[in-house]
Amino acid sequence: MQFTFLLGLLAVGLLVYVIGVYNALASMRTRIGASIQEIGNQLKRQVELIPNLEESAKAYLKHEKDIFKLLADARKTVTAAVKSGKLDQLASAGEKISQLLPQIQVIVESNPQIKGADIIARLMDELRDTSDKVMYARRTLIDLTADYNIKLVTFPSNLVANSFGFKPEKGLETPASGAHLSVTADETKTPKVSL
Repeated sequence: MQFTFLLGLLAVGLLVYVIGVYNALASMRTRIGASIQEIGNQLKRQVELIPNLEESAKAYLKHEKDIFKLLADARKTVTAAVKSGKLDQLASAGEKISQLLPQIQVIVESNPQIKGADIIARLMDELRDTSDKVMYARRTLIDLTADYNIKLVTFPSNLVANSFGFKPEKGLETPASGAHLSVTADETKTPKVSL
């Protein structure tokens, strides 16, 4: 009788564990999907916000045609990425916006009359803010994907994952080679600021 009770208790404990792991994996998979949507949401925000700010900034930057081409190209990339819904295109579009910021900064710094323009400052702030939000959304996706994939390969949760057919999630894909994987000697030096 006592053996049957212990066996029943063990079966109930195992069932509770399996249900807990299953629910955790299903929840994580759903959160990964939501974080991908958040990246798209932030990129969509860029598409809606940047053209309005761009039009306002044109009055101040008539002589700087290059900046408009950069903004228009970035907007087209973001629009195409949002329409495609593909994670790699969303990530690439966000990266293009991030690369745009230093170029705009150089133009603003080289033209003192532009620095004081509130509309330019707002454009810069919004671009930086949106870039930060996209970066945060990417970081969230990376963390969620890592946590989920760890559960798929660690014992004993991998037994539950395999039983119910949970598959690894890709997360953000990064090229396996390139300059982003190494640090140069110049990059290890502490930057000096002189005002």
